[in-house]
Amino acid sequence: MSLNAKSTIESGKAILGIEFGSTRIKAVLIDEENKPIAQGSHTWENQLENGLWTYSIDAIWNGVQDCYADLRANVNKEYGVEIETLAAIGVSAMMHGYMAFNDKEEILVPFRTWRNTNTGKAAAELSELFVYNIPLRWSISHLYQAILNNEEHVKDITFLTTLAGYVHWQITGEKVLGIGDASGMLPINPETKNYSAEMIEKFNNLVKPYGFSWTLEDILPKVLLAGENAGCLTEKGAKKLDVSGHLKAGIPVCPPEGDAGTGMVATNAVKQRTGNVSAGTSSFSMIVLEK
Repeated sequence: MSLNAKSTIESGKAILGIEFGSTRIKAVLIDEENKPIAQGSHTWENQLENGLWTYSIDAIWNGVQDCYADLRANVNKEYGVEIETLAAIGVSAMMHGYMAFNDKEEILVPFRTWRNTNTGKAAAELSELFVYNIPLRWSISHLYQAILNNEEHVKDITFLTTLAGYVHWQITGEKVLGIGDASGMLPINPETKNYSAEMIEKFNNLVKPYGFSWTLEDILPKVLLAGENAGCLTEKGAKKLDVSGHLKAGIPVCPPEGDAGTGMVATNAVKQRTGNVSAGTSSFSMIVLEK
């Protein structure tokens, strides 16, 4: 047993990262030198419902609670202490997808994950409109496909986010998203570090004939950079993570991110002319160019 790690946890200086992967939810506790000192996990699988891949809201919360409980049990076994408070918390999750909510904070249709490829027509039309490659999995593709399909729920949307953005919102009350994950909702302008105003205008004009009460900027989460204030863990949020009731509110929570960005940080492939390859549920490479 490391006495340093024990005192780090006891003094509330440990940092918690929670990652929602496609097959596992992971919780990792690190010390002040960024060294892992404890972890927990929960295995889960997506479901095919009405031809679309999804995870239920219950599966999300049961999963993260079981994952945190596993972390807590491991900390108790290894160090003989409880996690009462932390220096910070961060949530990351599989990027993209579609989680649409109404003004009562109710999800309007089951979470549509990055695996769904039903958005071909929308992605093609948006790629042409924006003069920019819009992948099938991006949130804007899912939204426009739902509009093309005349889905009843679209008129009731007040908030559209990703899985990481949803979990962060529920534990902090903040409707925000880290810039990496946000770039999988709608392209980001590197100058403004916000959604492309030109693309927002084009999209709003495109869907104007449908007569929705919202505009795109009304329903997207606010874009935040790494290190910016993304809110703190609320009392309700603390209970959502730790059902044992030991975890205290007030812990700062960093902007929620997508798994691509966290993978780049984990492999130190964030500098120009570096790259990384992920061989997970999907295989992809990411290269950081000069611009």
